[in-house]
Amino acid sequence: MGPTRRGSPEFDKEIAAEVAAVSGLPRATLIERWTAAYGRPPPKGISRRLLEYSAAYQIQAAAYGGLPAPVIRKLMKAAEQLAVGKPVTTNSPSSRLRPGTRLVREWNGRTHTVEVTEGGFLWSGRPYRSLSAIAREITGARWSGPRFFGL
Repeated sequence: MGPTRRGSPEFDKEIAAEVAAVSGLPRATLIERWTAAYGRPPPKGISRRLLEYSAAYQIQAAAYGGLPAPVIRKLMKAAEQLAVGKPVTTNSPSSRLRPGTRLVREWNGRTHTVEVTEGGFLWSGRPYRSLSAIAREITGARWSGPRFFGL
């Protein structure tokens, strides 16, 4: 019988078994895997759990592919900003909105209008730091604010 095809149920089971086996590996092996993956030993005092997560991620990335290139670029940019003491800038929907912009959403027959301000958002005369907090107030459930407002 030949090798298992990527994307087949058998392949997925093999990867799941390999990931499950990570918890039984000796710490020294987990450190070796970290070093091989990142080109340097792990930080002193790193928890076993983080070493296991890293090893499991590496198995899955090798099997299914790693992070998309745009995500890697964003992470690298954030790391560079942190390294020189700059705040990390994001490209989240709320960071692209200009003050004065109004977001409108109808929910349960009521229209809700949110105004983007310099420091966050204004809804029902009250300031909020995030759209998610507003969405939670409106719906009573945990929503992604940008998703709730269609961003």
